Amino acid sequence: MSTLPRVALIGFGEVGQVLAADLAAAGVAEISAWDLLFADPASGPSRASAAVRRGCDAADALAGAELVISAVTAAECLAAATTAAASLPPGALYLDLNSVAPATRIAAAAAVEAAGGRYVEAAVMSPILPRRSGAPMLLGGPHALAFLPLARALGFAGMQLYADTIGPASAAKMCRSVMVKGMEALLTESLLAARHYGVESAVLESLQDMFPGNDWPLISRYMVSRSLQHGRRRAEEMREVAKTVAGAGLEPWMSSACAERQDWAGRHAALADEPDLAVLLDRLLASNPDRHGEHRC
Repeated sequence: MSTLPRVALIGFGEVGQVLAADLAAAGVAEISAWDLLFADPASGPSRASAAVRRGCDAADALAGAELVISAVTAAECLAAATTAAASLPPGALYLDLNSVAPATRIAAAAAVEAAGGRYVEAAVMSPILPRRSGAPMLLGGPHALAFLPLARALGFAGMQLYADTIGPASAAKMCRSVMVKGMEALLTESLLAARHYGVESAVLESLQDMFPGNDWPLISRYMVSRSLQHGRRRAEEMREVAKTVAGAGLEPWMSSACAERQDWAGRHAALADEPDLAVLLDRLLASNPDRHGEHRC
């Protein structure tokens, strides 16, 4: 490709909208998008202001695309790849940003490659914000090295080659998520119980002593609110994490439990914007139908 490619985005949530804006800023003239939620005029993807051509279906969005970027939820990764494969232009690059187990990536790659596409896995190793398309990403697969120059031209400054096979980059991402999403779940559960008993200040102070240099009230409010805002998506990812851990011959006790806590958090997304940690915890406790009695000290 001598010029910047025509790009199609599958998934137009937070990541898709950020990438659409950054790709346009990098000079990509033709950007199309498809999201299942386009069928709902009130959905976030439907109300997004990014200037892209919105396909009437996946085939319409992918028509003529030279680069397809998949940024859907973990549970939709394989379905998105299978759907795209039916309409993928021959030789098109398929960049899969989804947080899934290596086995899921391998299945998605097989669908894309069988259709004549060139599959590249990308493991996003930080939140997409604030670095946006410059966020660190590990690339994998036989087409990853050839994709890197184009990736740089498109503004993906944080991309680096990790493996020439599909799977290792995803494994790194999934093992990271055991910790990162697990910390969100642990802080949520710890501080909700602590607030119930009126001891959250002591808990936060002890964390400050154990891990000095961190503002634990600030970190806790951020992690709890992110879990509320993205809980459903994180729960799907943690089920893929559990598959990854099980694939290593280990029982995924922690990851499976984290998926349940993240699912619970996602049911309280309306509270995510509460800026005060104590008030946020109180509102979460008040919304919990399983809470019995009061034991505040």
